[in-house]
Amino acid sequence: MSEVAIGTIMLFSLLGILMLLRFPIAFSLGIAAVGTATYLGIPYFNLFQKMTTGLSSFTFIAVPFFIMMAQVMTDGEITDRLMKFCNIVVGRIPGGTAIVNILVSMLFGGISGSSAADVSSIGAMLIPAMVKEGYDVDYSVAVTVTSSVEGVIIPPSQNMLFYAIASASGISISTLLICGYVPGVLLTLGLAIPALVIAIRKRYPLGQKYSMKENLRIVTEALLGLGAIVVVIVGTTTGICSATEAAAIAAVYALLLTVFVYRNMSLKTYIEGLMKCLPTLAMAMAIIASSSAFSYVMSYLKVPQNLTTWLLSVTTNGTLLTLLLLAMMLVLGCFMDMGILILLTTPILYPIAVNGLGFNPYHFGVVLVLAYGIGLCTPPVGTSLFIGCTIAKTPVEKVVKGFLPFYLSMILLLLLLTFFPEITLCLPRALGLL
Repeated sequence: MSEVAIGTIMLFSLLGILMLLRFPIAFSLGIAAVGTATYLGIPYFNLFQKMTTGLSSFTFIAVPFFIMMAQVMTDGEITDRLMKFCNIVVGRIPGGTAIVNILVSMLFGGISGSSAADVSSIGAMLIPAMVKEGYDVDYSVAVTVTSSVEGVIIPPSQNMLFYAIASASGISISTLLICGYVPGVLLTLGLAIPALVIAIRKRYPLGQKYSMKENLRIVTEALLGLGAIVVVIVGTTTGICSATEAAAIAAVYALLLTVFVYRNMSLKTYIEGLMKCLPTLAMAMAIIASSSAFSYVMSYLKVPQNLTTWLLSVTTNGTLLTLLLLAMMLVLGCFMDMGILILLTTPILYPIAVNGLGFNPYHFGVVLVLAYGIGLCTPPVGTSLFIGCTIAKTPVEKVVKGFLPFYLSMILLLLLLTFFPEITLCLPRALGLL
């Protein structure tokens, strides 16, 4: 057996064993990379240099700003205002609270960029409320968990940033984020349709009704909160600022809004919010650094090229290869956390998709993020699924049946986006970015 084959087996075996032993993923990636590099004779300096290069990316600086903005707006009770605003817009139709749930996930996705954050915050309020109003538990959990996937593709998306970093192709993060708007809106509509059909069939109740005076106050407060999203959208689409700069401006805007307008953010609350951000940020930095070293060893072993050669030997039919790639991503998404998967597999799958199958780099980014996002809602390791079930105090096996119409809708959208790239690329093309 050749040195390359032994090195490849060693790299992934070490990673698998360490993960089974419940080592933190950052340590698993780093130890696997260092162990294999030792066998191959790769200088440690090269690995450490790759780790620091991964963290010094200008794109990565956007991550802490987006995390900070989301934390400030969550502590500033912007989620409550968004829910009331959405209730005014769509609450008075059958299954109104469920449609509000889906719509507020789209808006909150533009704030947090995280599926887990969406389920934790919105789900904690809406799942118990929906059950109390008379909605079935499986339906309430399914709507909340699947709609949280909107947050992974609607800007600002941390996972899009991870893809841009991991692809190491120099793609524009602003353009990549803009590619997520149309698919994000389509996903919202795609989930609202089965939610509405089921609500009509089961005669679920309407949402809460407010007076005209309350409506005006709610709309005003919500629109001010959504200004942070407008900053990101306008800044990135017009080219006034980069995604990183837009994230910083939006974070400052959110802080000024909650301190001087809503007046519910004290210095103590702000400091506590920053402290809550630190574990998330530290984990993201550690994973990016170690995955950069892991990716370097994979490149040294030519894993992406060898996998591409193997796939092309199975079949040369582009459609079958694309479906095989989608199936692989959906299965992987069932077993690992999304951010880790993107950092780990993008260096492998990117050359296959872009060079082997002719995907546009931006188009493939949206497809990959959505495919892994679906995995957040599926057993056995779906992070968002388990958060939703924990909030509802119900086992996974009792709610999975209620997910089936929503799974079908998301997979159909994934296929549509995969085989019709213009859906993803039309907006950046219209803006002259592609």
